[in-house]
Amino acid sequence: MTLSPIESTFKTWDGTELFYRSWIPASPFDKALVLFHRGHEHSNRLAHLVNALALDGMAVFAWDARGNGRSPGRRDWAENFMAYEKDVAAFIRHLRKTHGIAEENIAVLGHSVGAALLAAWAHDFAPRIRAMVLATPAFRIRLYVPLAIPSLRAFYAAGFMKTVPSYVKARVLTHDPVERKRIDEDPLITHSISTNILLDLYDTSTRVMQDAAAIRTPTLLLTAGKDYVVQHDAEESFFQKLGSDVKQKEHYPEMFHAVFHETGRQAVIERTKKFLQEVFAKPFEIPLLVDADKSGYTKREYDELSKSPTPAKALYYGFSKQSMNTLGRLSQGIRLGYESGFNSGRTLDYVYENQARGKTPIGKVIDWFYLNSIGWKGIRVRRQMLERLLRQTIQKVHAAQGSVHLVDIAAGAGRYMLEVLRSLKDTRVTATLRDREPKNLEQGRTIAQEFGVQGITFIQGDAFNGADLASLSPKPQVAVVSGLYELFPDNGMIRESLRGLAAAVEDGGYLVYTNQPWHPQVELIARTLCNWDGKPWVMRRRTQAEMDDLIREAGFEKEEMDVDPWGIFTVSVARRINK
Repeated sequence: MTLSPIESTFKTWDGTELFYRSWIPASPFDKALVLFHRGHEHSNRLAHLVNALALDGMAVFAWDARGNGRSPGRRDWAENFMAYEKDVAAFIRHLRKTHGIAEENIAVLGHSVGAALLAAWAHDFAPRIRAMVLATPAFRIRLYVPLAIPSLRAFYAAGFMKTVPSYVKARVLTHDPVERKRIDEDPLITHSISTNILLDLYDTSTRVMQDAAAIRTPTLLLTAGKDYVVQHDAEESFFQKLGSDVKQKEHYPEMFHAVFHETGRQAVIERTKKFLQEVFAKPFEIPLLVDADKSGYTKREYDELSKSPTPAKALYYGFSKQSMNTLGRLSQGIRLGYESGFNSGRTLDYVYENQARGKTPIGKVIDWFYLNSIGWKGIRVRRQMLERLLRQTIQKVHAAQGSVHLVDIAAGAGRYMLEVLRSLKDTRVTATLRDREPKNLEQGRTIAQEFGVQGITFIQGDAFNGADLASLSPKPQVAVVSGLYELFPDNGMIRESLRGLAAAVEDGGYLVYTNQPWHPQVELIARTLCNWDGKPWVMRRRTQAEMDDLIREAGFEKEEMDVDPWGIFTVSVARRINK
């Protein structure tokens, strides 16, 4: 039966109304295929795939990305590439809620930039979807100009070259003369890209290729042998590192970049449909990663960082460490890090203040660079994300029940929590703020008095004592774990803590939690910085899939998530499933 399109819009994460098309079968359906077009294009460019790929009981959806097609916004522009990832997450959430489709019954297909976007989303948001098809993903766009990326960075930083004209003409996309004519005459196809998005695409793809082992979604990769738009070696690198137990690749030696619009595209379509039929024919099964602290690639990374470095690395990092421990101490932030630990609450408070200080003007300059390192910038964004999602969750519970009780199991002095509660003066909220350090609790009491926040109880307690957490009274409707689990490599501790929280939180209540699935300086930190015990600060990264699996095992289900622009820190909200 031929499906006809329905035109709609949905409200994405920042309130923008994005356009999309739906192809809904007449009979009941429980599966969905979601299509994502290449850069410059729009949803109608993939409409010819709908009736060819739709399986029985499957609806098909396709959007116009922000700034493309009939969606609003400056053409081919967003604040950063992560904005598109958040749009994908919002779109999938909208489709699930609107049509009642389970996440594991959703497959996605992307072409070029759309494919690179899906790979990044799968990495950063760790959706438990059925499968994804990546057609000629734009992990590395061929720019044909020596030193193009560093030159663009320099020009953009200097305020020049805000957009990059596209050299991609129809003749290098497809051999098919009819399709070339359609591309040339389509008024909705754009012919440039914002420089910041081009650079962000490059950086995001670098991260995703390096950490592709974190992606566990069953994947079909389609590549073209005569692709003059993207580099094949980048596609191959991604595929080799891809962590999915089900990964397939099909290469078309004679095809140009636009494989779904090429001469002979029926073979590509049939290969794609075969893959979708295979993955939907089997029961959905992606094993939980709750034992990833015992084996797996992040455990191997952690073990390597715990060992002595090679002689070459020892020389490099030894010089870095010596520089920080001598000249670097002119910076107040670095000096504080050596005194209390670079992962301590005192260091965190200093980073939040974000005011460069130091001995002599040189020390102040060093401190400015220290505070603006990528990790500390991410920490400050994490706080903003945490406060937004926490405020939103409190308001949701209050609207439903008229009052809210929350607990933070490792609040430190609780400044961020108290600032959130101070901003919700018209909301009936009480809170229990726990920490293992009495001096943090005393400082928290002082801040609460200063802010004039009432109904706060400060209690000394162990965040990893499950029995103690399970006995919390009154039972919280919202529990918060911020910046804690990331500091400990052992999942046994985390599981015990989560078991206690699951017993404490009311049915239908919420857990707000943070994670650090990626860090570009993880080895630099391990080799040069110390933790609160004065030992090397060696981190075991938890992929978002691993963290979400720990949450799922305890009896929570993730509903919403935010990520900083660099993919370092995440904040998520999960709901307690009925016990």
